[in-house]
Amino acid sequence: MPFLVPCHSFIIFAPMQYTLKKSLGQHFLKDESICQRIVNALEESIANTGIHQLVEVGPGAGALTKYLLQLQDINFKAVELDAEKVAYLEHTYPSIKNRIIHQSILDIAEPFDQRFLVIGNFPYNISSQILFKILDWKEQVPVCIGMFQKEVAQRVAAGPGSKVYGIVGILVQAYYKVEYLFDVHPESFNPPPKVMSGVIRLERRQDKLEVKSERSFFVLVKTAFNQRRKTLRNAVRGLFEETVLKDDIFNKRAEQLSIDDFAMLTFKMR
Repeated sequence: MPFLVPCHSFIIFAPMQYTLKKSLGQHFLKDESICQRIVNALEESIANTGIHQLVEVGPGAGALTKYLLQLQDINFKAVELDAEKVAYLEHTYPSIKNRIIHQSILDIAEPFDQRFLVIGNFPYNISSQILFKILDWKEQVPVCIGMFQKEVAQRVAAGPGSKVYGIVGILVQAYYKVEYLFDVHPESFNPPPKVMSGVIRLERRQDKLEVKSERSFFVLVKTAFNQRRKTLRNAVRGLFEETVLKDDIFNKRAEQLSIDDFAMLTFKMR
């Protein structure tokens, strides 16, 4: 609610205030041009998919939210953990009332019964966990557009041979095509983070990755990269019979294998 500040013979209505909480990784986007570029990317995805269910993760002070609420024919929900920000959003944008899920994104079930899109300036301290949440929802989420720390965004988009190619990128790319959209400078936020940021778009792959099982694939990738400096033979020895380990592919290191290579190897696991 607004509060009243007496000033001689008249009253000023001061806007509702909020605080920034480092413990929640809060860096609020303030650059309207960046907001518009993110929304433009979303509108393109809405047009391509025909999906009108949308979830915003971590709306914070509403930099993106105010644009999302204006989209036509969109069934919109926001997920916000911070009670203070929930109160601020409901006060500042009355149309968001009853559309906020006041929980952590990591703790909720799918917010829609039908397929939905995900967008957000994701809290950097849980950004990788959010990606794994999207993977849990992959059958429901054909597109996700998110702001990440640039290093994380690059890692998600990296291909074989890159120094930042690893577990997160492979597991995401196994199910999504990753497009790095653009950089975002620290000055675009309040407070400015100490790092650059990047916006990426995940689009669900139409082709299904053939694996022995998802669990086998996840275990193989994680085991291989836990000792990424070793040859694959030494890193994953416990997962294969000795006769299989004689194959030349095991002379390589994990970052030299493609996603299809890892998928193929799952069928040779014990």
